[in-house]
Amino acid sequence: MSQSRFPKGLFFLVFTEFWERFGYYLMIGIFMLYMTADQEKGGFGWDNAKGADVYGTFIALVFLTPFMGGLLADLKLGYRFSISLGGILMGIGYCMLAIPSETTFYFALGTMVIGNGLFKPNISALLGNLFNDDRYRHKKDTGYNLFYMGINLGAFVCTFVAALMRNKIGWHAAFISAGVGMFIGVITFWAGMKHYRHVDLRKEPNAEDKPVLKQFFKVLLVGLVFAFIGWMIPGTVMGSDSTDSFFMFCIPVIYFYAYIYFKSPAEDKKPLGTMYTVFVIVILFWAIFKQNGSALTTYAEFYTDREVPEILAPATKAMGFSDPLVAQNGKVTQYDEQFRKLKDENGEVKKCLDYPVYFKNLSPAKYPEPGGSINLLNTEIFQSINPFFVISLTPLIIALFSFMRNKGKEPTTASKIALGLLISALSTLVMVAAVHYTNNGMDKASAWWLISAYGVITIGELCLSPMGLSMVSKLSPMRLTALMMGGWYLSTSIGNKLSGVLAKNWDKFDNKANYFWLNFALLLLAFLIMMLVLKRLNKVFNESAH
Repeated sequence: MSQSRFPKGLFFLVFTEFWERFGYYLMIGIFMLYMTADQEKGGFGWDNAKGADVYGTFIALVFLTPFMGGLLADLKLGYRFSISLGGILMGIGYCMLAIPSETTFYFALGTMVIGNGLFKPNISALLGNLFNDDRYRHKKDTGYNLFYMGINLGAFVCTFVAALMRNKIGWHAAFISAGVGMFIGVITFWAGMKHYRHVDLRKEPNAEDKPVLKQFFKVLLVGLVFAFIGWMIPGTVMGSDSTDSFFMFCIPVIYFYAYIYFKSPAEDKKPLGTMYTVFVIVILFWAIFKQNGSALTTYAEFYTDREVPEILAPATKAMGFSDPLVAQNGKVTQYDEQFRKLKDENGEVKKCLDYPVYFKNLSPAKYPEPGGSINLLNTEIFQSINPFFVISLTPLIIALFSFMRNKGKEPTTASKIALGLLISALSTLVMVAAVHYTNNGMDKASAWWLISAYGVITIGELCLSPMGLSMVSKLSPMRLTALMMGGWYLSTSIGNKLSGVLAKNWDKFDNKANYFWLNFALLLLAFLIMMLVLKRLNKVFNESAH
């Protein structure tokens, strides 16, 4: 990477995020599997609904706290200190997961949530400040694309490490590997400190902004009270106490962002309103996209043919990416035809004497001899498909938009986001076809169905996610940049929680095609709304982008 073309600090920020993503996606790649694995295999033995609920709540909170971390960095802590502290807390949290205790498990998740809130918005804001230099301003979109591609290298590599550690040692080794990766990321960030010290800007708040910090603490306190009320509501409104509590907490947070808008000077209202509009629309994108760690992981685990070709089996087994499965009767969890755990009248999971559940929908022609084995690719490896496509396709997307820019026909940032929504909607139709082709899961699906679906939605992601970060950097008032990054992650948080709400209902769909049709309808709705407001959004971009 030429230092004359890009800011020197870009290299260090990319590799800081490489290691942060390595740790996060290593953990998240086995998160659902760990929660739902039988206790005899080291997991908690939860059913899919409980696992999806905890998964959705965690990834929601991971993206909810950045609005707090962004505000604290803007007005008090500074970006570099916030990033350092956040990274250390996340590393500690990953290592705590290695302790096989549900109580420690929840404490670890809380530690990671706080750490991510300090880390996530501020490293993105610091990157944006690097590109505010007049020499690099016109390359801001490209800079965010390169940043996005670089960090996905970490997400791609990590699941292979997770599989290796899980197969050779155990769950605890995989979680500790995530923590070590995060600590390396913090050290990398410190190594490049001199290259972004000059853009760690904390501006004295304007007179109208001075009440914001006071308002922040009020919001936090009120949010916690609202969350407690949501948890204590008799029964549930949205399917679980955690979901009710989360959305109750969001009410004062959303009020806080509305407060910022109405208290801002007139010249800031249009760009803030534009950002808020996009924030709301992309919630539906994240609700579908983030099912990769829940519903799509379940699809990979139970519905997908994961057998490694015989010629590759010795190599994948030696490297720890696959594990043999023996075709013999043993005491196993009992599932119905749609892989829902069966329970007795006391709510206990039923056990039976049978082959492992993987054989349930495997073609008899592929059965080994009794006592023989087949070599299965670890389920978490499928989590590397998306980052692989990000790495592979980012240069092509950059080249395409650069070519269109040179011709004077590059789509606006808002238009790229709209395109991303449409392409993402098409990815769900791939899964509809997969369900139809496999007789609603009665037969194993070829891995190519999942690979294709991930490929299509990755193109949509590349049009949308980096552009969202770039939009915030272009439109937000300087004094509120990190807080607006927090706003982007707030919309991601709400979408993430909705992904858990949707995935929790996976078992309720007897025909899985209907589940994916619902996902398609939600993304198509988001695209149509975006198209209705696109002209107004583009006008504000032309007037207010910096």
